[in-house]
Amino acid sequence: MISVWLRVIRVRFLLASVIAVMTGLALNWSQNGSIGYFDAILTFAGVMALHASVDLLNDYWDFKRGIDTKTTRTKMSGGTGVLPEGLLKPSSVYRAGVVFLVLGSLIGSYFVITYGILIAIILGFAIVSIYFYSTKIVDSGLGEFFVAVKGSMIVIGTFYIQSGQVNVESILAGIVIGTLSSLVLFIASFPDHDADKSKGRKTLVIAVGKDKARKLFWIFPSVAYGVIIIGVMLNYLPVLTLISLLSFPLMIKSGIGLQKHFESINNLEPYMSLSLKFSRLTGILFVIGFLIPL
Repeated sequence: MISVWLRVIRVRFLLASVIAVMTGLALNWSQNGSIGYFDAILTFAGVMALHASVDLLNDYWDFKRGIDTKTTRTKMSGGTGVLPEGLLKPSSVYRAGVVFLVLGSLIGSYFVITYGILIAIILGFAIVSIYFYSTKIVDSGLGEFFVAVKGSMIVIGTFYIQSGQVNVESILAGIVIGTLSSLVLFIASFPDHDADKSKGRKTLVIAVGKDKARKLFWIFPSVAYGVIIIGVMLNYLPVLTLISLLSFPLMIKSGIGLQKHFESINNLEPYMSLSLKFSRLTGILFVIGFLIPL
């Protein structure tokens, strides 16, 4: 049963939020040479709870709307398969999603009381967007935007909790991490195109069509890499954050694979996994770039 719950929570996708928190912590370490460990642990706990909540609620609503029963499930798309396979009750998954949302909100409330209005804004955005993500946000074509903003806010919020400020560096770092997270959602929506469209969803791939959408792939890494390069050139980001560009071969291979196989789920799956690896590796290298002293 534990393995089933870990499956429906999509534990391996939680790494995106882990990297986002680590980025905020690493940036603060780079600039101030310190980390408030109690706040750091609470930040991890709160962010993980909120991330688990959105995944649980997404699985619930996709099952209720009949989307998961129409998709071809892969390691990267089509839901977890837990509810279609009858491994858990839909009501149990929904309640777990709400419990994690409440838990994350309670932890966030501590930071609101301690650090004020900016955290309240970030927390308010998180609560509303998480609860309505699978029913309103994705149906409006804002899924990729939500994920990008979510990743950015985690970085900015973590840095603010540690340092008491928001600066250009934290905003740039947030854009990098948010864009990388958004890329994973974007490429994972290709196999779900038909099922999502039939049930009223409007992902970016649906909005522009698969053929045009595949060409948009290059925008995501271009933005992430571009912000890093410009940030270094303007002395906002450490020079060593350029090690993030070592993921370039993965990006090229996954992008070319998408161009060739965007219509074939089976042939596309390896390149979806490569995109995930590209996103995570770039984020991890970005974090390391803040931690290595010159």
